[in-house]
Amino acid sequence: MSTSSAAPTLHASTWDVECIRADFPTLNQQVHGHPLAYLDNGATTQKPQVVIDTLTRYYQNDNANVHRGVHLLAERATRDYEAAREQVRRFINAASTREIIFVRGTTEAINLVASSFGQRLQAGDEIILTAMEHHANIVPWQLLRERTGVVLRFIPITPQGELELERLPELFNARTRLLACTHVSNALGTINPVEAIIAQAKAYNVPVLLDGAQATPHLRVDVQALDCDFYCFSGHKVFGPTGIGVLYGRETLLESMPPYQGGGDMIRTVSLEKSTFAGLPYKFEAGTPNIGGVIGLGAALAYVMALDGEAVERYEQQLLAYATARLQEVPGLSIIGQAANKVSLVAFVMEDVHPHDLGTILDHEGLAVRGGHHCAMPIMSYYGVPATTRASMAFYNRPDEIDRLFEGLLKARKLLS
Repeated sequence: MSTSSAAPTLHASTWDVECIRADFPTLNQQVHGHPLAYLDNGATTQKPQVVIDTLTRYYQNDNANVHRGVHLLAERATRDYEAAREQVRRFINAASTREIIFVRGTTEAINLVASSFGQRLQAGDEIILTAMEHHANIVPWQLLRERTGVVLRFIPITPQGELELERLPELFNARTRLLACTHVSNALGTINPVEAIIAQAKAYNVPVLLDGAQATPHLRVDVQALDCDFYCFSGHKVFGPTGIGVLYGRETLLESMPPYQGGGDMIRTVSLEKSTFAGLPYKFEAGTPNIGGVIGLGAALAYVMALDGEAVERYEQQLLAYATARLQEVPGLSIIGQAANKVSLVAFVMEDVHPHDLGTILDHEGLAVRGGHHCAMPIMSYYGVPATTRASMAFYNRPDEIDRLFEGLLKARKLLS
C-alpha cells in the first residue's frame, strides 16, 4: 500500500499483511545485517506513515497553541485538536467529548483518578485490584493508601494466568469504593472478562476503572456497552505518538471530581483570592497540551478504525496460535500464562538462560523482543521467575518472523547452554 493518508480497505475474508506493512516505514530496515522482525508491540507499536505525515504537517504548517489565539494558525490547531477528541470519542464510543480527557498516557490517567476521585476516600475505604496489574495500576493506589489509609484488596490469579473470579464476590463490602482492573495483561496477554467483572461491581454500586493500554491495539472497545466508569489508554500502544493518552470518565463522575492540576486553560476566572474552573473536559487539562501528539493520535485512531476489526482479531489470533505452537517445540522453554482468551502475546522463560541475555542474542539476529519484568513484578513473583522474554505481535507481523524467532531461540540455547 502507498504511504498516502488513505487508510487501507480490507476484506473480512483476507488479510494482506504486505499491503499493511507498506504503511509502516520503520519495519523496512536492517538490524545487525538482518531484516527487522519487530516483536515488541506490547512496549510500543510502530507508526503508519499517515501519523508521521500528520505530525510533520502540524509542525510545518500550524505549530500554534490551542483555545487561546484568534489568528489563523491557532484556529487551525484548535480545530484539529478538537477533531482528534471527537475521533477518540468515536473510537471508544463515549457518549460525549466532555468525557474525553487528554493526558500523557495510561499512567497519568490512572494517577489522575487516584488523585482526584481519591480525594473523596477515607481511612478504611477499600479498592479492589487484581494480582496481574501493571505497576501503573498498583503504585498510584499504594500512594493513595499512604495518604488516606484506604485498604487494597486483590483478585488472585491462577497458574494459567486467569483471574480467580469466583473469589471476587467475597472482596466486596459496604466500604468498597472502586474496582480497578486491567482489560488485557501486558505480561501474560490474558483478556480479562471485564463485562462480568463490571456486572458484579454494579451490583454493589461500585465504579470500575479499566486499564486499556494493551486492549486498544487488539480489540474494539465500546465504553457504553461495557458500562465502565473510567477507561484509560496510551497513544503509543495503538500506533500513535508517545507522550499522549486518554482518560475516559463517565460525565457525572468527572463533574463531581476536583481538578487534578492547576494552571492555564483549565480555569474560568482567576483573582488573587480564588479561582473558578472551566467545564469538562478542560478542567482536567492544565497548561499547554501535547498538541501534535493529540492530532497524531487522531490520525492513528482513524487509521485503525478504517481496518476490518474482525479481520485484525482473526489474523492476530492465527499469529498467536502459530507462535504458541512453534515456541512449544523449543527444548527447555516454558510459556508463562496460557489463558484460554489472549491477545497475540507470548511470554516465556528458557532453562538456564536469562531473558536479558536471550534478548541480546535475538537482537543480533534482527529480532526485537522484550526481556524483563514488564512493570509487572507481582506476576513475576507469582510464577517464581525474575523476568520473562515477551514476543508481542501486531497485525503487521508475519508468520515467517515467528519462524525466525524459533530459529533464534535454538541458536541462543546452543550458545548459552
